[in-house]
Amino acid sequence: MIYPTRLAVLAAAAGAPVALLIGVLIPGRWYAGLAWPLAVLLLTAIDAATGVRRANAKIDARATVAVGETIDATVTVTLEGRDPPRGAEVALLVNPLFATDDDARARVGLRDGKGAVLLALTALRRGAGRIERVWVRWPGRLGLVWHQRSIAAETRVLILPDIRLLKDKGAEIFRRHAMEGLLMQVDRGDGTDFDALVEYRSGMDRRAIDWKQSARHSKLHAKEYRTERNNQIVFAIDSGRQMSEPVAGVPRIDRAVSAALLSAWIALKLGDRVALHAFDSRPRIASGLVSGMPAFASLQRLAADIDYSAEETNYTFALTTLATRLTRRSMIVLFTEFTDPTSADFLVRAAMRVVKTHLLLVVVLRDAEVEAIADRAPATADDVTRAVTAVALLHDRRLVLARLEHLGVHVIESEHDRVGERLVAGYVALKRRNLL
Repeated sequence: MIYPTRLAVLAAAAGAPVALLIGVLIPGRWYAGLAWPLAVLLLTAIDAATGVRRANAKIDARATVAVGETIDATVTVTLEGRDPPRGAEVALLVNPLFATDDDARARVGLRDGKGAVLLALTALRRGAGRIERVWVRWPGRLGLVWHQRSIAAETRVLILPDIRLLKDKGAEIFRRHAMEGLLMQVDRGDGTDFDALVEYRSGMDRRAIDWKQSARHSKLHAKEYRTERNNQIVFAIDSGRQMSEPVAGVPRIDRAVSAALLSAWIALKLGDRVALHAFDSRPRIASGLVSGMPAFASLQRLAADIDYSAEETNYTFALTTLATRLTRRSMIVLFTEFTDPTSADFLVRAAMRVVKTHLLLVVVLRDAEVEAIADRAPATADDVTRAVTAVALLHDRRLVLARLEHLGVHVIESEHDRVGERLVAGYVALKRRNLL
């Protein structure tokens, strides 16, 4: 494709006043005024017919990227022909899973017809990101025309759940919360395994004393417990409409998936069994319980298949179906979001039935935008309306969380960038208290 540059258009337009002046002063020689635009047209045709004839572009990018991460795609341009220019311009056509700066346009410096440039691509959502096409254009030798080529690329980048926190701090978080060698105390509820009857030592919990055995042996003996390593942890992720809304540029569901994978990795390291469920109006993904570190790869692949949904969440259907599949007391970690009283009431009613049999932990993200509106000093009448609405929303939210805690549900309301660490801390705290 060849089309004139801005220089060619301005040069042709500059001849119009000259042609008008000749037509007014020398009417009999009016045709002389056409000499200027015809000369520009001739030079433009010469510029279009000479120079580079072939162009090629190659894209190099990572095969995988995490949600919210920015990668650089290297675009290498090669122009073949006589007198290649010193520079060219490139533009990429990417699918909506990527965000780009300046519409994915950049200028490439060329040396002997070859050059490369980096274009930043930010992954917005999970899925298969694609760079479908590359446009390359370069000026002619006279700068009067653009030569443009469209080149099919079909470069595919798989966008996976964000596990950068796991890679960067996973080992540190595990060491911080590791429970190996801890002396377990007797506590009501599930989660302790009797290990041995030992002679009572100073510093042991007095509630661990077995008085019958102590009377039989004429010495104080205490029960020693070990950590139960076969707990069942089920991560239930709400993938409905409200979870698809972004928080700090990344959908809530992706924040939840990253936190779930970090906690699952810690749970597998501690010897527990882990399962992953996803639902919106009905259950979508239901994995079996797995154990051992090799199973983490399968959980990561399964989490990548959790889709974004525009449907409303059906808590009753999803949690009832999940509870019927569990044959023993389990810890259910529910990632969700609610804004209207109707959906919140359905959540409370569903949690009321689940908490009778299982340990339920609800994880929600704090809405920093609504909190900022509520805390901001109003300057206009519209600001007052927004602040009142924001305060009402936050009040209803706290009321729902208080109702859940009153039922015996454990609640974590966290900032989006700390949800993973806070969930791990909550899980380990519940495990330490032998509530699982």
